[in-house]
Amino acid sequence: MVQERVMEIVLYGRNRCHLCDEVELLIRTLAKEFPLRLQVVDIESDPVLHEEMMLVIPVVAIDGEIVFRSVTHVVTFQELHQELTRRTSK
Repeated sequence: MVQERVMEIVLYGRNRCHLCDEVELLIRTLAKEFPLRLQVVDIESDPVLHEEMMLVIPVVAIDGEIVFRSVTHVVTFQELHQELTRRTSK
């Protein structure tokens, strides 16, 4: 039996950010289909992260790589699903 690799997902956001909450819910929904572990990081707990990401949250990193920043739009369910599918089919 082949063990599936668990993807490490980090969601960078802040408290009282409805967009961050929505993306967290999308990721938790996708966890029913994909092997993943989610860590939520409050950028306000780290001055460097806050400075770097305050205008582009929510930010999603997968396996240590920042994949989605909310620059022109917030990541969608389809975009997340496509990226996770791509990573699991390698």
